[in-house]
Amino acid sequence: MPKIKTINGIENRKVVSQKVWLTARKRLLLKEKKFSKTHDAINRERRKLPWVKIDKEYIFEASSGNQTLSDLFCGKSQLIVYHFMFGPGWKEGCAHCSFWADHYDSVNHHLGARDTSFAVISRAPLKEIEPFKKHMGWKFKWVSSNKTDFNFDFNVSFTTEQRKKGTAIYNYAPLNMDIDEREGVSVFYKDKDGTIYHTYSSYARGIDLMNTTYNFLDLTAKGRDETPGAAQDWVRYKDQYKSTSNDCCCH
Repeated sequence: MPKIKTINGIENRKVVSQKVWLTARKRLLLKEKKFSKTHDAINRERRKLPWVKIDKEYIFEASSGNQTLSDLFCGKSQLIVYHFMFGPGWKEGCAHCSFWADHYDSVNHHLGARDTSFAVISRAPLKEIEPFKKHMGWKFKWVSSNKTDFNFDFNVSFTTEQRKKGTAIYNYAPLNMDIDEREGVSVFYKDKDGTIYHTYSSYARGIDLMNTTYNFLDLTAKGRDETPGAAQDWVRYKDQYKSTSNDCCCH
């Protein structure tokens, strides 16, 4: 079998008639439908997970003053938290978390209509977060957990001792960690009595669902077109790409 040539990340595909293409497309459609049903089933299982009551009180630094975890619900019964990699003393937030965060302001409008609040939490002090947030032009709620154990309790921040001894837990398993912060998402529910429960957390590839750009790229012939073994090495802060959507002749 001849070796398939690759041009700019795209296999040198055959060009066929519409009839032949339609047959191949329908074959893939069967798999897509099966995937959708499997995905729906996983979502149902996620909603059936048991909950953990939050007994510890966390106080976060917010632009409007100190806020509790309960305050972050903003009158809703559900809260989604993105754990943004931005540690104390960092000059700027993680570029990859920033890639994800570029999507949050738009989705936030619709989450509220489904009784759900959204907040970003990092361990960096608020005085370090706010200049970076302003530079990036984001409006979503972003608070600091610097004076709490929140990040450590949800296994997205790691002590020097954990990293030295290799005892850090990330994505539900021990992992040799060479950095003090990692990414993730956690979800909470608050009942009518004000009791808060942790219902779900996901890390690493589990946060792909929050990245709309990836969902768009997955529809294309080139896909994500990332370097094997070095995924996301192309990612930059949105104002540092050599060419942006604003350069498109469609504007």
